[in-house]
This record gives sequence, structure tokens and C-alpha cells, in this order.
Amino acid sequence: MNAYDEYMKGIVVPMRQELTTNGFKELTTAEEVNEHMAEAQGTSLVVINSVCGCAAGLARPAVIEALETTAAKPDHLVTVFAGQDKEATAQMRSYFEDVPPSSPSIAVLKDGQLAYFIPREQIEDHDVDHIRDHLTQVLEQVSAQ
Repeated sequence: MNAYDEYMKGIVVPMRQELTTNGFKELTTAEEVNEHMAEAQGTSLVVINSVCGCAAGLARPAVIEALETTAAKPDHLVTVFAGQDKEATAQMRSYFEDVPPSSPSIAVLKDGQLAYFIPREQIEDHDVDHIRDHLTQVLEQVSAQ
């Protein structure tokens, strides 16, 4: 591993832990993504994580708050890390290929099918409360289907 990759690997540890300590399973390989998608019945909340400021200050906190406040808990919480686990991220994105790549972003899947997608444009320049409320509404709508 080159020095840059080693440095970045160390830098992203707390960014990964912010989600994994809150119940998210990290999918780091294409195979893990495929296994999850093959077995995932019900609702999956997928966070495409990123090192950018809007992931740290907006997306991750909003997702965690939404999960704390909603009664519509997803059956599965998973995350891939854009720019770090490239194969896993590309494989996850292949399951909703009609949506342009975006990170950070949030996908809600129902029985393996994309039910709703929140791209970076709906995260960046919005506040945590707005993103939390948006995701909460989405989770409640999808669970009611």
C-alpha cells in the first residue's frame, strides 16, 4: 500500500465508526454488497459515505438522528465508503444505476429495489434538521408500502 492510501485509510476510521457504532454494517467488497442484496428482504437504508464536509457535518448526523426519532426502523443498515472501498461502492451503485453517482448520498431500498434516493444535492447546503426530517418521511412512506 502506498503512503497516500495508508494515510487515507487511517483518516477515515472515525468517519466509518460514526456509522458502524450506530448499527450500520460496513460493506467493503463487491461480494459483500452482492450477498447483502441477495438476502435483503424488507427495507435497507444504504449510506454512501464520504470524506467530504457535507458527509461529516450533515449526512451522517442527519441519518443517525432520523434513526433515533423514527418509528419506521429499516430492517437493514448498511454503508459503503466512496473513494475508499471503490469496488463495493461501484457494486452498490450498480443496483440503482439509473441514478447518477453521488456522495455522500442515501438510498432506501425495499426488497432490493430502489425506493428512494437522496443525492448530495439534497444534502449539501441543507441543515441537519431538514435532512433528518426528509429521511424520516421517506422511511415512514417506504415502510407503509
